[in-house]
Amino acid sequence: MDLSYSAEERTYLIEQLSEFLTPHKQELFERILNLRTRHFVVAAEDIAQERNAGAMIRTCDCFGIQNFHLIENSHSKKATHHIAKGAEKWVTTKVHQRNEESTIACINELKAQGYRIVATTPHAPENSLDEFDISTPAAFFFGSEDPGISEVVEQHADELLTIPIYGFTESYNVSVATALILQHVTLKLHQSDVNWQLSDREKEELFLEWTIKTIRKPDLLIQKFLSEREV
Repeated sequence: MDLSYSAEERTYLIEQLSEFLTPHKQELFERILNLRTRHFVVAAEDIAQERNAGAMIRTCDCFGIQNFHLIENSHSKKATHHIAKGAEKWVTTKVHQRNEESTIACINELKAQGYRIVATTPHAPENSLDEFDISTPAAFFFGSEDPGISEVVEQHADELLTIPIYGFTESYNVSVATALILQHVTLKLHQSDVNWQLSDREKEELFLEWTIKTIRKPDLLIQKFLSEREV
């Protein structure tokens, strides 16, 4: 979907296309945008089960995490098909498919954007979730269901993070771990004075994107409105 419009075009299209949204839907978009954040992002590496990938993306949506990165190395395209099926359309999802280079490409991209890389693992009890610093942007990396995070992630991580476990089981299901971590860090974030909300431009871009995904025949409408604007 090409959304590379100028600021003026974006504002104009929102004004025109909003007529095709119900007042309830407009209010819903605006309310949720005020709760969305890119202060935290989630990256999932080699998720073998489609249901886990889908659950992770839905969890991101529930906790207001706007960006999700899906890294596909050995499980290429296993989870990709599941992404487009439902509520996942509200989360900005990027799929990394470069075989063995996918993981490092995602890490480098997120580091360049100012995120610290946080590798989730059950093997670092000294780095407990309770002590996690939410003040600076972080990208949480989750590994595949059986082996967990790869050596590449662990070697390039800025820090490790562990969820406390009090039973015999060594680790949580990956989608459950995602929910536990996001519930903890987003609660702390909302209670803090950290500037975690989206910028006005980001809100406007997402409002337009969500509107386009909601209304019928958006391409024809956009073409019509932009043509009229040029006359």
